[in-house]
Amino acid sequence: MENQLTLKAALAEIQLLRYTPAGLPALDLRLEHESVQSDAGARRQVKASVRAVAFGTLAERLARQAPGSGWTFKGFVAAGRGGKGLVLHIQDIQQD
Repeated sequence: MENQLTLKAALAEIQLLRYTPAGLPALDLRLEHESVQSDAGARRQVKASVRAVAFGTLAERLARQAPGSGWTFKGFVAAGRGGKGLVLHIQDIQQD
């Protein structure tokens, strides 16, 4: 089964860089997406707030970025801590 997500979004919230017990840099983020999509033949305004996490060099790079900056994020979704909601695990980024 495939689990890949590509999302254009802005960095809405950037937490402090933390480290896993294994010493790997980790960063929790909140992304904001806004677009117009076609749905059942009608145009629809879409807004979404997405929780995300990055590890390693991606975490270090994103920790230095300005809130509000636009990016294309690629990764996979998984259950959040405690099984609540979904979290995008970022594997690649490209600045818009």
